[in-house]
Amino acid sequence: MVTLSENTLQEIEKAASKYVDRKSALMAALWAAQAEFGQLSPDVIEAVAEVIGVSNAKAQGLATYHSLYWKKSVGKYVVMLCTNIACTLMGAETLLEHLEKKLGIHEGETTPDGMFTLQEVECIGSCGNAPAMVINETFYYDLTAEKIDGILGSLK
Repeated sequence: MVTLSENTLQEIEKAASKYVDRKSALMAALWAAQAEFGQLSPDVIEAVAEVIGVSNAKAQGLATYHSLYWKKSVGKYVVMLCTNIACTLMGAETLLEHLEKKLGIHEGETTPDGMFTLQEVECIGSCGNAPAMVINETFYYDLTAEKIDGILGSLK
């Protein structure tokens, strides 16, 4: 089993202290572990479950349900394009094709240089400014192919 660093354990304890039931900090604990390891392998999830006091099955279920928890290595920049109904109606499918061509990868893949991972996500809560995407923790709205090219160009 994986050993979480002292820094990650402190982050988990800080998050757990905000709740009456420490199990409520499971999401924050998974975020902290992902920040340390870059992904949530089954061993990392199991270590978090033990620290937080939930079953491994519960932690695995949560980690595999949410698309923002990485189950495999990702690039330096994770490009998450929303393809929910509002974004799709505003052209997200065309933008996904544009991203695939621009990055030279398909959805779910990482560029050979490790810079970009492209993911299609169900919803990022930005329907009023569709189409939208998130790169790491930065949101981008009212996207066009030209805007995407500028955004990607600024990241390299």
